[in-house]
Amino acid sequence: MTGLASLDAFAVASVLFKASGYGAALLAMGGVLFVVAFAVRADPATLTFARRIAVAAALIGLAVLAARFGLRAARISGMRWDGAIDPTMLGVVWQSPLGTAALFRGLGEGAILAILIPGVGRVIALGGAVLVALSYTQIGHTLGDPRWLLGTLLTVHLVAVAFWVGALAPLHRVAATPAGAPLLHAFGIAATGAVGLLAVAGVGLAWFLTGSLSGLFGTAYGIGLLAKVALVTGLLGLAALNKWRLVPDLRQGTPGAAAKLRRSIMIEGVGVIVILVLTAAITTVTTPSGG
Repeated sequence: MTGLASLDAFAVASVLFKASGYGAALLAMGGVLFVVAFAVRADPATLTFARRIAVAAALIGLAVLAARFGLRAARISGMRWDGAIDPTMLGVVWQSPLGTAALFRGLGEGAILAILIPGVGRVIALGGAVLVALSYTQIGHTLGDPRWLLGTLLTVHLVAVAFWVGALAPLHRVAATPAGAPLLHAFGIAATGAVGLLAVAGVGLAWFLTGSLSGLFGTAYGIGLLAKVALVTGLLGLAALNKWRLVPDLRQGTPGAAAKLRRSIMIEGVGVIVILVLTAAITTVTTPSGG
């Protein structure tokens, strides 16, 4: 299998920290997007819950960012763990694209904390969410050509995913009673557009990064990408079940509907975790053939 790097303790640690960073970033961005999108439809308690998730995720994201910075220094230095605190190696990392991405993400996650401030805080946090999304365009495979298009596709993809992921916990909360059905229905309508953007951006990224069917089926990167697509497809099917069957059942007060819907949302959450780990592995130990 071509395009697969060797695995060692540092690579495994990088995958785990990167997956944690992805999850924190998506929850931080998604919490803000949820508050902005459903400021009128959601009840105050649910909005407060979403804000707290966004803030907690942003704080975790900042901690993971610092850890990943040191881990990167350790990996490239050959000094093992001593390299993680070596000023020279940390300076090298800061001068690399990872340093630029860290600046974007650190500022973005810091700005997301403003979601707790009434009024203008929502605008600041939304700007922070955009910065977090843009931080991922400063590193990785999207640095290739055409960079502007790859960066745009990735940003759209991340915002769509964040909107979905950030809504899972608040929706799980409101799904406990039929009173939450209107919000769940509203999310289903909004998510239809988000899924469309996610799919278009995802397909575009896959094509430009693999370049051909052989790049998709004949490399470790392509196989990993196909596995990710399969998982996402399954989760979208589950989301469709929620929208067209379980949410209407909840609205009608069908016995057991709330428990089934909450269980379905929990499965979506577990699936998202698996996808984040897979994505981290793809971007850490594989290389696209390019196109």
